[in-house]
Amino acid sequence: MAFLKIARLGHPVLRMKANPLSKEELARDGTQRLIDDMVQTMREARGVGLAATQVHELKRLFVMEVKTANPRYPEREELELTIVANPEIKTHSEETEEDWEGCLSIPDMRGVVPRYASLVLSGLDRKGNPLEIEASGFHARVIQHELDHLDGVVFLDRMSDLSTLTHLQEFEDFWLEGGE
Repeated sequence: MAFLKIARLGHPVLRMKANPLSKEELARDGTQRLIDDMVQTMREARGVGLAATQVHELKRLFVMEVKTANPRYPEREELELTIVANPEIKTHSEETEEDWEGCLSIPDMRGVVPRYASLVLSGLDRKGNPLEIEASGFHARVIQHELDHLDGVVFLDRMSDLSTLTHLQEFEDFWLEGGE
């Protein structure tokens, strides 16, 4: 496995739409290796999700996982490792929730982003089997964030109030509970 280079804001690949994967392409050794490398890269970078476009691959594919040991998200509920190809939101709540987001492609920045409170996602697992996920709260937020990447959208585009955009250190000092 390899640690992949993560595209940073400003790289054109982050504004490109990813292409769907056929079941045959998903089964190829190269795609399976990409999945393993994406998982390793996400874990090494202490992320909770990673889209293929973030590692310079225009494939409709993302990985996500939340471990309580992740120092960036210590209070979040655990999510088992999930690989989703060709993700599509089937339904979503009318209700939205605002919460803080960050991004491995926009390091050291955080902002408040509105997202659907719950959703149902369909797609394929890494073996090409149909997959359906019901998600709410943080889990739904991660899915929407990664799905946005596959459509060339970053969390900054979703912010309704840029006054919350902050560097990580100031976020920790002034916005987190217990800050100054």
